[in-house]
Amino acid sequence: MARWTPAQWESEIEQAVSFVTSWRTNTGFTGLEPLPFDYRKELVGGRAPCLLGQQNLLPAAARLGWRYDASSPGARQVWPRKRMGVWDFPLQLIPLPGRSFELLSMDYNLLANQSRNSTKAPPVHYPGWRRQATEAYLTGFRRAYETNRAPFFVGNHFEQWNGGIYMDAVEEALKRIADEKRGDVRLVSFRQLCDWLDAQDPAVLERLRRLKVGQKWVPAG
Repeated sequence: MARWTPAQWESEIEQAVSFVTSWRTNTGFTGLEPLPFDYRKELVGGRAPCLLGQQNLLPAAARLGWRYDASSPGARQVWPRKRMGVWDFPLQLIPLPGRSFELLSMDYNLLANQSRNSTKAPPVHYPGWRRQATEAYLTGFRRAYETNRAPFFVGNHFEQWNGGIYMDAVEEALKRIADEKRGDVRLVSFRQLCDWLDAQDPAVLERLRRLKVGQKWVPAG
């Protein structure tokens, strides 16, 4: 898929839509109730597997009316911008507590740095790795919140890698973020973030995009 053309991406997306919109025909379960939503209207963005092929995915996404794409391979924690008319929501580089480097804000990247290519490492490591993963997400959030206020993105697979510690870490981090009683923090979907960004003053967003990682936002006075 890294070399797929825009036409191939569009075909792939249309096939995915067909699987969902024609599921009763495809499965033969014709006696079941229809899905309670219109998938063609609800599908407004996505993330390419392995973060591959975004350059050619974007033209297809734009033609299909997608509002966002989350397939960028990684970026610093700064404010997003549109590419080809589509909001670009990349996975972000966040600090890994106890290490001198940063990694992508996704469970697989935590796993790769903790147990390398094993999804079932010795359980003795799980408690420490779970704490480290949780703190990585919290550190990334706090850095953004306390400085440039850029939206913080988390990518996660619904997997039980290393005993499910990464699912636990995401859940714990989000609970702690929500419980910190910050009145100006919202946990939202990408679609909701698109709604909010589209409602903002473009001049203000451009000012925010000029803020670097760790640079504090100072409201115009």
